[in-house]
Amino acid sequence: MQKPTLPKGTRDFGPEQMRKRLFIFDTIRQTFQRFGFQPLETPSIENLSTLTGKYGDEGDQLLFKILNSGDFAASLTDADLDAVRGSGGSKKLTPKLAEKGLRYDLTVPFARYVVMNRNNIALPFKRYQMQPVWRADRPQKGRYREFYQCDADVVGTDSLLCEAEIVLMVHEVFRNLGVQHFTLKINNRKILAGIAEVIGVPGQESTLSVAIDKLDKIGKDKVLDELRERGFSDAAIASLDPLFAETTDLTATLNQLKNWLATSEIAQKGIIELEETMQLVEQYGLTNPRIEFDATLARGLSYYTGAIFEVKANGVSIGSVSGGGRYDNLTGAFGMPGLSGVGISFGVDRIYDVMDELNLFPTGAGQGTTVLLVPFDADARAVALPLLRQLRTASIVAELYPDFAKVKKMLEYANTRTIPFVVLIGSDEVQTGQLSVRNMTTGEQQKMSADEVVAFVQQKSPVR
Repeated sequence: MQKPTLPKGTRDFGPEQMRKRLFIFDTIRQTFQRFGFQPLETPSIENLSTLTGKYGDEGDQLLFKILNSGDFAASLTDADLDAVRGSGGSKKLTPKLAEKGLRYDLTVPFARYVVMNRNNIALPFKRYQMQPVWRADRPQKGRYREFYQCDADVVGTDSLLCEAEIVLMVHEVFRNLGVQHFTLKINNRKILAGIAEVIGVPGQESTLSVAIDKLDKIGKDKVLDELRERGFSDAAIASLDPLFAETTDLTATLNQLKNWLATSEIAQKGIIELEETMQLVEQYGLTNPRIEFDATLARGLSYYTGAIFEVKANGVSIGSVSGGGRYDNLTGAFGMPGLSGVGISFGVDRIYDVMDELNLFPTGAGQGTTVLLVPFDADARAVALPLLRQLRTASIVAELYPDFAKVKKMLEYANTRTIPFVVLIGSDEVQTGQLSVRNMTTGEQQKMSADEVVAFVQQKSPVR
């Protein structure tokens, strides 16, 4: 008999985990809705032509391809196979074997949706999307092959108010989740483009970004080694020293960048955009902002062109829990150039891990049934059913044990389910109308009427 297993990088979620995950989903969804974003869903499967070329070379390698239906290798010829043997790889065969793939993120499918529905949406268009994505990455702590993203994007405007709204939304989401200690790092791809100009490699900002995006993972020395491998000269690499200067004051850091990148027009534009964004946030009145400028923040996705964001929870060894940025022409790949957009993505799986590690889930977030009714016989069930209706009408999560079994077995069931209250209904309870209510945590038991049961459980139940 085959032992059941899960693919690496995927997980099952039991009822308690799902209730906690739903708490995260609901908190994020409510914030998106308060900021005026509309719901949207797209298919899990996209054409590979939609996905490839949008995430850079490394991102394309992480796409999950789906074999064509039926005899997927039927169209292969001996020449195809000989070409693969000669080149030592099978990438050339991919277009003939797989025409579709699992979505890598939610932003590219969103851009595809906008272009296909351009005549039916009003611009600027604000949407939120909460769905799973898939990446053929190496599984490790905080990194999964299947995970959920919660995205909010606005397209059809280049107003920096949108960047400011993202800053505000990040603060609201994490504070409402109870994650008080976080850092929102912010940068601008125009600054990175300016750095490439100043160090003598204009147009190489994408290569530079891919390398320095790994700074937290592999350290400065290995980042510089990678740049050498990618053809950067020693002089260009030496010119990068100001990039790695550690400063905490936003104004002072931006002033240093202005001086270092004085000869780059695009860098100066990026700095101005950051300053204006921060001014809008200040005018809004955000209290105790958790914002940090990081000139080395790059974000690996190649479609970003302006502001970029990344959020990390402090005090845990888990990577970024949120990220996003401005993209000026993502829809251009689908035949609709010049449509600017900006968005943010929250990683539910990593947020869950952070909240679980820091014990931040509120009491009741993982609680299911609050009260279990335990009738001993048919007469007791006739008493229990009206009470069940009363409890549910009062928005109390209640259920009725379906079988007539030994009391010990029914109480063990309640303990296994961590149900805090059990109402025992036997012949005495049927005759007197005084029902036995047991607190499964303390073992205390007391008699009360059906109406009193409802009031008692309401008072004792954890706030949801």
